[in-house]
Amino acid sequence: MPAQPPEPPHHVLALPDGGLHYTQAGGDAGAPILLIHGSLCDYRYWRWQVPAFAETHRVIAPSLRGCWPDARSHPRAEYAVGRHADDLARLLRALDEHGGAHVIGHSRGAQVALDLAIRAPQLCRSLTLADPGFRFADEPETPVFYADAVQRLRDGDEEKAIEEFIDTVNGADTWRKMVGWFKDMVRDNAATLLSQIREANLPVDPRDAAALSCPVLLVGGSQSPAKYGTRQDRLQQLLPQARRARIALAAHGMNLANPRAFNRAVLDFIAGV
Repeated sequence: MPAQPPEPPHHVLALPDGGLHYTQAGGDAGAPILLIHGSLCDYRYWRWQVPAFAETHRVIAPSLRGCWPDARSHPRAEYAVGRHADDLARLLRALDEHGGAHVIGHSRGAQVALDLAIRAPQLCRSLTLADPGFRFADEPETPVFYADAVQRLRDGDEEKAIEEFIDTVNGADTWRKMVGWFKDMVRDNAATLLSQIREANLPVDPRDAAALSCPVLLVGGSQSPAKYGTRQDRLQQLLPQARRARIALAAHGMNLANPRAFNRAVLDFIAGV
């Protein structure tokens, strides 16, 4: 594991109906990289990516609307994939990144990243989707795997709700083994599940995915649950030109479990764009 990184600087982009919290690092030598976290996370999730990517690129890592340190309560209607995508488009334009960024999204953040690429293709130089889990519009709806966790949250059993969610997406006993900073981050964002479930089974139109023109990298953990691999397989069918990367010795949280391999795969892809 790399040495402990320093705490990143904190910034806030003022929006008409609130603020978007983010951190950034690096200079202007390379095209910017935009990092989009997934469920129960915030920009702290990228602690091993921000300093590594900042050596050659400007790195922008937001906390999505409604996530730490945004302290407003949940459920909230604006905690939504489309609103997140619009927020990130505003952020890139506000930072004068009109030429776009290399957009990287993990898990739920991969759906936000894809939505951003569909809504504002001019802002996406490339698109990296790490373990996307969304449903396609031509597929039937499936039971919401975190419905029980949400009910536990409503009942006041936050710790059990978190454990159930994390172990489902990353493997049994994962939560118990997690380090302190990760547990603190997840607890800070536990309430977001109360909003997220409002968009459970939100579909992606396969025609929109197939129409992407930017280079695409699909990344999966070698030990990730099978459902994430099926999403990548379908995207590969829709985007035959997309590249694939498999991160060894890692499950869903691949950028934390094997950051060197994850960082190398992403930076090699970006270098070839």
